[in-house]
Amino acid sequence: MGFKCGIVGLPNVGKSTLFNALTETAAAEAANYPFCTIEPNVGRVGVPDKRLNDLARIAGSAKIIPTQLEFVDIAGLVRGANRGEGLGNQFLGHIREVDAIVHVVRCFEDSDVTHVEGAIDPLRDIEIIETELMLSDLESLEKRIPALEKKLRTKDPQALIQYPLMERALELLKQGKPARFVQCSPEERSELQNLQLITTKPVLYVCNVSESDAATGNALTEKVRERAEGEGARIAIISAAIEAEVASLDSEEDKAEFLASLGLKETGLARVIQEGYSLLNLITFFTIGPKEAHAWTIHKGAKAPQAAGEIHTDFERGFIRAETISYSDYIALNGEQGAKAAGKLRLEGKDYVVQDGDIFHFLFNV
Repeated sequence: MGFKCGIVGLPNVGKSTLFNALTETAAAEAANYPFCTIEPNVGRVGVPDKRLNDLARIAGSAKIIPTQLEFVDIAGLVRGANRGEGLGNQFLGHIREVDAIVHVVRCFEDSDVTHVEGAIDPLRDIEIIETELMLSDLESLEKRIPALEKKLRTKDPQALIQYPLMERALELLKQGKPARFVQCSPEERSELQNLQLITTKPVLYVCNVSESDAATGNALTEKVRERAEGEGARIAIISAAIEAEVASLDSEEDKAEFLASLGLKETGLARVIQEGYSLLNLITFFTIGPKEAHAWTIHKGAKAPQAAGEIHTDFERGFIRAETISYSDYIALNGEQGAKAAGKLRLEGKDYVVQDGDIFHFLFNV
């Protein structure tokens, strides 16, 4: 499945530095001036998951394949982006294509790194970006509604569903509120997502702090946390400078030692991924064998045939059943044979709801 996070924020807040660290590449140019990133850089990054290594060790897997997430580094937005300022229309188009927004906010002081607004104020910075996104959505809806009204007169089924949602979203946007706050039923929620409005996308605020604040945060990150809690968003605190340093180290031992020296147990990447998973209601399942240990991502609430389809469409089309072992049973009973002997291998059918950490062997017939 695709999971694409767009990294957004004002210029010089650390977006490209974070992107480089996330993907352990230098694909995005990090520079101390606006618009150094013109085309969106795209990077795929493996999701760190200790469970996969534990499973591979027990199974003696020759290869380990983590599930992956995609990050898109989108150039910095500025005031007036919805009117094309700073190539804003182009950048807003890139944001519209992602599944979730990773909003990087500067929460550190550094006289050597200029701020496009002249002073450090994360809440103001958030408001600037969100205002541009809302104005873009407002313009989009105002252009689309007249055409939809014509379809209403012909009793078009989709128009009958979309029109009231568009009206509610438009009213909220005019009040200065993002479209994700539209009140709607679960059935309407999926239709709301189909409208491709930027402000319906879930948001993860990533507070970029100095090295000394990476473990505990600071007064600025607390302000962001309060805002995030008030709007149902999520937050992660990182130091892009630390992430860049960790990415440059060769061994896992060196990385762990460096992080420990700063009072950190894990990288910012791990925190961003964990919060991203929670944000999008994603879970992980595994396929384990002597050739490879493979992690896969699926939405919470998905059923076994859908999980099979993540591996191959034929698996879903011809799904018969899934041999299933929970992660805890696999570990406790030292692998598949131990789980079988203890009666912990279950045969699950088409209605089985996948649980995080399930280990599957799918049986199918095409």
